Amino acid sequence: MSSLDAHRTIEAIWRIESPKLIAGLARMTGDVGLAEELAQDAVVAALVQWPQSAIPRNPGAWLMAIAKRRAIDRFRRDDVHERKYEELAREIDSHAEAADVPLLDEGIDDDLLRLIFVACHPVLSMDARVALTLRLLGGLTTTEIASAFLVPESTVAQRIVRAKRTLAEARVPFEVPGPAERVARLGAVLEVIYLIFNEGYAATAGADLTRPELCADALRLGRILAEIAPGESEVHGLVALMELQSSRLRARADAAGEPVLLLEQDRGRWDRLQIGRGMAALERAERIGVTLGPYALQAAIAACHASARAAAQTDWARIAALYDALAQNMPTPVVFLNRAVAVGMAYGAAAGLALVDALQSEPALQTYYLLPAVRGDLLEKCERFAEAATEFRRAAALTHNAGQQKFLLGRAATCARRNAVHVPEGLTLGT
Repeated sequence: MSSLDAHRTIEAIWRIESPKLIAGLARMTGDVGLAEELAQDAVVAALVQWPQSAIPRNPGAWLMAIAKRRAIDRFRRDDVHERKYEELAREIDSHAEAADVPLLDEGIDDDLLRLIFVACHPVLSMDARVALTLRLLGGLTTTEIASAFLVPESTVAQRIVRAKRTLAEARVPFEVPGPAERVARLGAVLEVIYLIFNEGYAATAGADLTRPELCADALRLGRILAEIAPGESEVHGLVALMELQSSRLRARADAAGEPVLLLEQDRGRWDRLQIGRGMAALERAERIGVTLGPYALQAAIAACHASARAAAQTDWARIAALYDALAQNMPTPVVFLNRAVAVGMAYGAAAGLALVDALQSEPALQTYYLLPAVRGDLLEKCERFAEAATEFRRAAALTHNAGQQKFLLGRAATCARRNAVHVPEGLTLGT
């Protein structure tokens, strides 16, 4: 195997094995930062040894064995860690070949669950949670995280370093929280994963409308969580939501990279396999949950779109009803704005516009570009073209995504042209 092929193979193995590797080491050492260092030491050893020889039959086990030995070497030099040294030493059979060691220790699911809860601990800022989650559980490098979120690499590196320091100083235990705390903490975990997904689904800045690789990372994290927490309805709800939304990624932009509205998308480009997985995950959420939570409700809304073979067949009345339920469960301004869109589609643009107008003074929406964008769309449908053009321009000024800006300014120009030739109802040309 060439050196280049070996490096590519090691990179792929790292993406797959690193969460389990770091989780197992963190349980043994009680230190997430040290666990990542040990895991990376093992990868460095692989980069040196594997190009010279065949890749082990069980590469994950090989990496774990090397990492454990690195841990023993480190603890051996530190008398304070004598107990840790003895514990780790007992776990390794000195007569076994590294490739024959079991893939990872028993309790891998518990280890991964602990690592997820630690990486998304509320003692960390949201930016730190996202960066640490992508690093420890997504297997992304600092450079890849910085590129995905369009921030300097040094900023991401500092967030990760501070996050590890904060966890150590706060003495956050490497454990799954108790039942009372677990529900609240699980919400924070799901929020981090969905935030990562949303940045991929609708990039907040830059030239690209979407970043599919981030969607894929978030989905992978969601699927891992669904496997190790199968009894949590909202976990399956989030997976369903991400599967259904990402099924539309290929249709969300045209050949020039400009946005294509949902109702105008080529549904033949929607990924039917992902839709099937999303529907199955939603069914699991519905079977487990007595009532649907916010993610499952949003997945049910996405399912309405996915099940409509043509835009005209969309059940907007059901979508509006689901948004009513979501608004009771999660009464945020963004949910109310989305509800207004559904009401406008189900019961007429004027009805939707009245709901949007009631949100105009919401502080949380003052810099949210979709508020004027939605209002502009409803005004255009009401044939109030001059006002619609103004709203689209305002929306373009609020977004930092180049593709969205171009799209919104194009709609503003269209409305301005239509306003120039618009004849008010009751009048005829030439009179």
